[in-house]
Amino acid sequence: MKTWIGGVAAAGIGVAGTAALVGSSFGGPLAQATVAVVLAIAAGFGWPHFLGIPARKTNGTILALAGAAAGISAAAVPGPEFLSWAPAAMALGVMAVTVVQLIRGTGQSHRLESTLGASSGVLLCCLGAGWIATARFTGTGSMLLVAGISTVVALLVGAINWPDTIVAPFAIVFAGLAAPLTALVLTDIAVIPATAAGVLIGAVLAAVRRLNRTRSRPMPRAGLVALALAPVLAVGSIAYFMDKLLLH
Repeated sequence: MKTWIGGVAAAGIGVAGTAALVGSSFGGPLAQATVAVVLAIAAGFGWPHFLGIPARKTNGTILALAGAAAGISAAAVPGPEFLSWAPAAMALGVMAVTVVQLIRGTGQSHRLESTLGASSGVLLCCLGAGWIATARFTGTGSMLLVAGISTVVALLVGAINWPDTIVAPFAIVFAGLAAPLTALVLTDIAVIPATAAGVLIGAVLAAVRRLNRTRSRPMPRAGLVALALAPVLAVGSIAYFMDKLLLH
């Protein structure tokens, strides 16, 4: 798949995932957790394909289960620390990934790369619980809308088939502009915290776009889904911690 076609497809999947996470929040924590778990499972099973690491099914299962556990716990745990169980899900996932590599035995190919790559996937899948935590912390509006719209803007800018030296600054700037505009029109968040969140979200998504464009081998479909959804999941926890640090 050509790089620019993959970029457009990834942007479309990411926008759809973001819209589902934000829209489902109006149905309550259970509805949003269902969406978050489905996206975490899709990203988890696709991440090993994206990295091209061995033991794809086993690692994918671990990533999906860790992400699902983090999402369910964020919906079920009493507040105000809605991500209190997410670190445990991350730790267990990383431990399971390490055990898989130990079971593979000495001399197997790409053991270190598989451990590090799968561990990063565990973290990304678990960070999706932040969308649920954000919705429960401040309601379905406020930072959730700011993060959602900033993410969509950054993804759409990132779909443009221009060099990274042009697209990356544009993604950061436009996400940074979309956030305060959303805050002023749709929420009661102050401009400066919203702008900071938008700029950070734009930077994260621009970095992931760059990661995609450095690939030399073809992108499997499952890997493309993971590439699209993993940064979207990570944005949830960015929004949650920005909300707690800057607004409360």
